[in-house]
Amino acid sequence: MKNKALADLPRHNVPAFPGWWAALGPGVVWMALAQGSGELIWWPYMVAKYGLTFLWLLAPACLLQYPLNLEIGRYTLLTGESIFHGFIRLNRGFGVFLWLLMTVSFLWFGAFASAGGTAMAELTHWPQGWSQRGQSLFWGYASIAVFVTAILASGVVYTLIERFMKLVAVVTVVGLLSACLQADVLKALPEFGQGLFGPVGDMPRPWDNKDASKLLTAITFAGLGGFWILFYSYWLRDKGAGMAGLVGRITGLGGAEEAVLSDGFLPADAERSAQNWKSWRRFLSADILVGIIGNLLTTLMTCLLAYALLFPKGLLPQEYELAVVQSQFFAVSWGEIGRLLFLVVAAAFLTDTWLATADAVSRIQADIVLTLFPKAQRWPARRWYYLFLALLTVITSFTMLLDAPGPLILTSAVIGFAGTIMFPLALYLLNYRLLPPHLPAWAQPKGRPWLLALSFVVYLLLALLYLRASW
Repeated sequence: MKNKALADLPRHNVPAFPGWWAALGPGVVWMALAQGSGELIWWPYMVAKYGLTFLWLLAPACLLQYPLNLEIGRYTLLTGESIFHGFIRLNRGFGVFLWLLMTVSFLWFGAFASAGGTAMAELTHWPQGWSQRGQSLFWGYASIAVFVTAILASGVVYTLIERFMKLVAVVTVVGLLSACLQADVLKALPEFGQGLFGPVGDMPRPWDNKDASKLLTAITFAGLGGFWILFYSYWLRDKGAGMAGLVGRITGLGGAEEAVLSDGFLPADAERSAQNWKSWRRFLSADILVGIIGNLLTTLMTCLLAYALLFPKGLLPQEYELAVVQSQFFAVSWGEIGRLLFLVVAAAFLTDTWLATADAVSRIQADIVLTLFPKAQRWPARRWYYLFLALLTVITSFTMLLDAPGPLILTSAVIGFAGTIMFPLALYLLNYRLLPPHLPAWAQPKGRPWLLALSFVVYLLLALLYLRASW
């Protein structure tokens, strides 16, 4: 069945808002994934190595992603379609280019499983007699096996992802807050606070050009950068937010299969529909802020702990010790028990990035195939989803072997950064040019496109600075 043109999409009333408690969730998943994808690694690394030289960049970097998330979410809530479907509607060639770039960038995310494996290796020192690398890889593969089994056995896959990510986020926030309230850490707080507004003192050591990609990753992925930021559209879709409540969800083998539509709907011009949209629009802003502010606060806590505990000793989390060095965070609060608890939390923190990424990338791949190739609709979306999940599991299990977690994560981030530069312009054309003629007056864009322009300029400047540093 051929995909419908935007003007031919059926009209439907915007579904009623179910209430805040029932609707909130995608922002928490966004927050938990953001924490594992960079905030536990690169910001503490930069602070541990360079003190308060670059900390002032953190808050602006996090807030810079707000307009991108807002426009990504708005398209999905108004049409029920994924943002990638929107990009393909905007220009098929552009959509295919992004698809290929995204596919390459996500060949390496198995590194998050092996990074979490570093924590489990330090926690268990098992299998005995194996090298640290071997133990880390063993636990990385074990976590992948557990997560894939959980996805297969789930009812609704998104529900599994949301519940697990909420648990990880809550445990980590409580643990980090407890560690930050200790006397040794609080002593560093006044000077640390000054670092939020600009560099404090001279750079404590000479700049290492090899850290250019790490700083770029820290700034760009302060939140979710690269193609990770597009995941938000798919979480909203399976959450059933706005018009996405009409398109179906991916279910596990433990749940009944649902029909998942590729094409979406357009909002009907009715009073009831307009009232419901007001509630969904308020929800979207709040849900995004939950993710961004929550992620900013937890990143500030990891940076404070890095400044108070790691910086004075010159300890740097890297290679196969990403979580091992930072286990000192919780040891401040609870001694050896705290150190062991942090290793468990860090393992979940990092491996949940593999879980959420494998799920989201499988959704995106299935969605793009069904959008680009109408004949592919002979297979239901769930079957395509599990096909891509199997392929990603095999591919990332192999690429985990190629290098330590840090370099592999950087490789994925640098490739994905190319997409980040293009998103603001594409979102402007999609939501401020292509979509508005098909919307009722009350659903027209209320935001200010200059925020997208600001994001574009900043990300472009970052790319130019990175290229200059690399040369």
